Amino acid sequence: MKVLLLKDPKDKDSGPDPYIKELGSYSLEATLIPVLSFEFTSLDSLFEKLSHPECYGGLVFTSPRALEAIKICLKEKSKKETWSKALKQMWNIKPTYVVGKATASLVEEIGLIPQGEKSGNAEKLAEYICSREKPNSSALLFPCGALKREVLPTVLREKGIPLESLTVYQTTQHPELQESLSSYFSQQGIPASVVFFSPSGVKFCLQHIQKLSGDLINQVKFAAIGPTTAQAMEAAGIPVSCTAGSPTPQDLAAGIHRALHPHNC
Repeated sequence: MKVLLLKDPKDKDSGPDPYIKELGSYSLEATLIPVLSFEFTSLDSLFEKLSHPECYGGLVFTSPRALEAIKICLKEKSKKETWSKALKQMWNIKPTYVVGKATASLVEEIGLIPQGEKSGNAEKLAEYICSREKPNSSALLFPCGALKREVLPTVLREKGIPLESLTVYQTTQHPELQESLSSYFSQQGIPASVVFFSPSGVKFCLQHIQKLSGDLINQVKFAAIGPTTAQAMEAAGIPVSCTAGSPTPQDLAAGIHRALHPHNC
């Protein structure tokens, strides 16, 4: 059975994509189609803020892209040296809050220690932060995307915990998305399951998928990587057959397997 994953492939250097591998263990043939394109912004401003850890109480990351922005900053030799010789140690005295394993592993790559990775979504991370931070302490620095949800900032504001957001990337539709989807459906047919990984993915892909599936769309089991994406799918009128218990390849693959084989459970 075929599964269409609407996400970017993992870095080629780090082996096979874990979602494809995990779905393969259930004899599901998965294909990735990149949905989003990212344009990084305000990188000078980002490094300027990272250069003054004494002004902040810690860091917050809810997206791997925010870490990519930092990695782009650190490609410059002088900035990389400043980071490794001094800044990294100064930030490591403070907490680095993250959502999910993918973001946590990128935090580790730049030499920081992630906290709260098991939160799974912004709401739970906000609760975790509130349980550890005191009101009116130094602001937490929050590099984020232009389409960030307001859940985390709102919860922290209500609790009196200062948060300084900085937009470091814009999200747009991948230039080859429409062509990739048309090619997949013409060559592979209609998949047994389609997985959305973000509300932006729902926005950019849904109409194309509805058009390409035609009357057979009711046969497709739609899955979400987490509750935020599931809400976006429901709002767009898609029946959600499965939401991963946590945003990991293991939970997603198990959920899809259950959705496709309900009588075996």
